Amino acid sequence: MWHGPPLIRVFHSRLNKVSANNKDLWRIHLGLLLAELICVPAFVFEISRALAGNTLSWAYVVEWPILGIYAIHMWRRLLQDVRGAARKESRFFRGRHRDEDPEATDPALEAWNTYLASVHEPTKDSRA
Repeated sequence: MWHGPPLIRVFHSRLNKVSANNKDLWRIHLGLLLAELICVPAFVFEISRALAGNTLSWAYVVEWPILGIYAIHMWRRLLQDVRGAARKESRFFRGRHRDEDPEATDPALEAWNTYLASVHEPTKDSRA
């Protein structure tokens, strides 16, 4: 156990508790950082070329900010997915679903499967 000052002890204990969820979050944040590190300098480069007279660069001046905004959009969606999955797992293991039998069948599903089986049964007329 760490025997340093209390504040450092708290940070040290939190650093040792790295879960898969935290690794996924770090990867998502790193992806956004890399995307923005590409988009921002590319935008600056293309705007300097466009202002120097290269007319094709104006298309890229518009494109790079759109890609940067899309990276932010995907970053937010990925964070929501990871956090939503963590919430679902914690709700599952909290005991809400623990008492349910995984082999139990849904009566509506059974009725639907019976209906589908009857629809797809070959009739006497189709065999002839």
